[in-house]
Amino acid sequence: MTDAPFSESAVRRAVVRAERGATLDAVEAETLLAARGLGAGDPLDRLLTAATRVRDAGLASSGRPGVVTYSRKVFIPLTHLCRDRCHYCTFVTTPGRLRAEGNAPFLSPDAVLDVARAGAALGCKEALFTLGDRPEDRWPVAAQWLEEHGYDSTLGYLRAMAVRVLEETGLLPHLNPGVLSWEEVQRLKPVSASMGMMLETTARRLFTEPGGPHFGSPDKDPAVRLRVLEDAGRSAVPFTTGVLLGIGETPAERVDAVLQIRASAQRHGHVQETIVQNFRAKRRTAMAATEDLALQEYVAAVAVTRLLLGPKHRVQAPPNLTDPAELGLLLRAGVDDWGGVSPLTPDHVNPERPWPHIDTLTALTAEAGFTLRERLAAQPPYVGSPEPWLDPRVRPHVAALAGPDGLAVEGRLPVGLPWQEPDQAWGGTGRVDLHTEIDTTGRTQDRRSDFDAVYGDWAELRDRTTAARDGSSSALRVGDPAVHAALGRAELDPAGLTDAEYLTLLGADGDDLEALAALADAVRRDVNGDDVTYVVNRNINFTNVCYTGCRFCAFAQRRTDADAYTLSLEQVGDRVDVAWAGGATEICMQGGIHPDLPGTAYLDLAREVKRRQPDIHLHAFSPMEIVNGAARTGLSFREFLLAAKEAGLDSIPGTAAEILDDEVRWVLTKGKLPSATWLEIVETAHTVGLPSTSTMMYGHVDTPAHWVAHLRTLAALQDRTGGFQEFVLLPFVHHNSPIYLAGVARPGPTMRENRALHAVARLLLHGRIDNVQTSWVKLAEAGTHAVLRGGANDLGGTLMEETISRMAGSENGSLKTIAELEAMAAAIGRPARQRTTDYGTPTAERLATARSDAGRRALTLQITPA
Repeated sequence: MTDAPFSESAVRRAVVRAERGATLDAVEAETLLAARGLGAGDPLDRLLTAATRVRDAGLASSGRPGVVTYSRKVFIPLTHLCRDRCHYCTFVTTPGRLRAEGNAPFLSPDAVLDVARAGAALGCKEALFTLGDRPEDRWPVAAQWLEEHGYDSTLGYLRAMAVRVLEETGLLPHLNPGVLSWEEVQRLKPVSASMGMMLETTARRLFTEPGGPHFGSPDKDPAVRLRVLEDAGRSAVPFTTGVLLGIGETPAERVDAVLQIRASAQRHGHVQETIVQNFRAKRRTAMAATEDLALQEYVAAVAVTRLLLGPKHRVQAPPNLTDPAELGLLLRAGVDDWGGVSPLTPDHVNPERPWPHIDTLTALTAEAGFTLRERLAAQPPYVGSPEPWLDPRVRPHVAALAGPDGLAVEGRLPVGLPWQEPDQAWGGTGRVDLHTEIDTTGRTQDRRSDFDAVYGDWAELRDRTTAARDGSSSALRVGDPAVHAALGRAELDPAGLTDAEYLTLLGADGDDLEALAALADAVRRDVNGDDVTYVVNRNINFTNVCYTGCRFCAFAQRRTDADAYTLSLEQVGDRVDVAWAGGATEICMQGGIHPDLPGTAYLDLAREVKRRQPDIHLHAFSPMEIVNGAARTGLSFREFLLAAKEAGLDSIPGTAAEILDDEVRWVLTKGKLPSATWLEIVETAHTVGLPSTSTMMYGHVDTPAHWVAHLRTLAALQDRTGGFQEFVLLPFVHHNSPIYLAGVARPGPTMRENRALHAVARLLLHGRIDNVQTSWVKLAEAGTHAVLRGGANDLGGTLMEETISRMAGSENGSLKTIAELEAMAAAIGRPARQRTTDYGTPTAERLATARSDAGRRALTLQITPA
């Protein structure tokens, strides 16, 4: 890269802005990259002074003035094979070279542990796992090695080795496996103290254009790497990233990469350090003739990075890639962390540049006026406040090496500790009667105690969602010819309309809305007859402790919140017995993503339900819970679902769908599973013989276009599997929802929208999903009557307890008796019919028990008859 074409006066003006502490825009930051001259009063000298002042303010506010940190580590190159072809890399090799050197495709478990044990003996506390991206996708020898050693993938082997390092040496794994999917982040978080991936650059042309340094490397697409950075943030992973300078990017592209990192860090708070790395040419690479990044150009970029990221951000520079005599310049430029330094292993990525001896680094840091302190793989803020950043299974390992300031206890040797599920007696803690008290004494407060910290930048979300809603059509049409035309087509082919025609119907009002409802009701009658169906079931929300950070959820609590609870297995079993005594045929069970409950908790719950009542249908575990269980057990989705089925699971709820549009989902859920993952889990469940419901939560930050797209997505999946038994519409309950309290979401859908959407769902899903269920908990009786006259045929269940909607502020109770449900059907002149989960007829014994005096007492009093 050549110096930016900015005049000396422009550079000096930008320097003055930096000295005044002004917020820099992208052009000003780009201008500052051209600052040169280290003499007193020269632009670069003044720029470094401004960066120093910002960095020092951050260290002081962190309670560690004058302290620069490093991590004492070992470098474990798990494999040098990779599917990418970066033009500057000497870390990656080929199977042929490995054979010639007598090396296997992967470092063996014994070799991994030999390195880790030797490092632990020298006082290292971090095990940096670095490896090529998915080598099995390119090299058959890698796939063969993994299969022969019993691993499903490179990441599966990495996970296993991280566990062994934790258990046998006590070193804290920092994982650098490259590009990960959202699900893979969940799989690796429980075995690591932190993770990392260099963004490197946002210059896509370096990836797309032949001859570019990243051409032919699928994992170097900047959009893909930015998605990984976002997924790590949504998953609350302490994450290291950074930029690589001097590979052909422009000054504007350098600034853009730093700004992208800053934006992600501001959204999620997960970027624990940003590395500013200078390119060093290596022999026998395609870029061997490329000049190294010039020193002043490099330190100017470090200083600009510090100014853009601000005082609280950790800025890191690799000390082995700069001559020792010049490290003081990096400290002047705002660096406050040297990253990992090893007394044992080389830098396998830059083997020609040995690490400085730690004593030498300490002395050089001291010469610049700083004290060098050892830290852990996770930076102090994440060590000091481990929730939700550190998985409970890793926290004991981190705590064993950390001092009260979150830094490492220097001189302490790591010792292996068991990596296992937390020592959590099965529940019985907290407000375990909340399912009944929510209707009597109510919630303790209208939001959880960490509301503002967890739910993010509300102002930005308000701007985004308001603009999206304002851009959608909300005009209501009365007597609209387009509505009449769409209704005419729907009469002939209910599921055959275009998206535009369904959107037209969703805007119907007045007589048009009545005509739409009448048509949907006629379709319902042809498919289901006039019976209004319901199931006698019991909801069991086994815990409301949850750290996923969903912005719409009023149910989730922290462990320490007054309304938090977790049921014991015995308490769950007792509720199952009560349900059976009340004539129930179904247990519907879901819970929060509790960080202390093991992945096997879901299997334990299923076994307990079937141990108590073998003949009851267990409808349990949302796709989010399945992700959690699979990640915590190390199983694939298919393997976990098969294990759950064997334990007693009969079907799964299609909840956690919200709106199957990722832009909407990220506003709503922050850390919750992407649409593709939801679909993958549900499709996998169907293929292993676990049917499901399908759902949509609407009326928050969504638009009618999202509703149509969501229905289309469900229809396409049903065409592939046929596994959906019903479609359940869930109007957003706003009262205590964080996203509503912050002014981002609207206060739920209107009654007109409820009616139109139930009707359109009946039409669009015709011939695919026969049953459309309404939620009496959310719509109340009047709303339920209206949608039963306009396409819906099912009332859902008796529930017996319902905490999620009631915590959100629903005022329609937690229980409906059989008599009350049948009265709701009778009020619109329709017969009611009790059903099973799969819409069959319950046994005579179940029907009789549900209508007996003992059954009614069990249902209403929630006690098992003596």
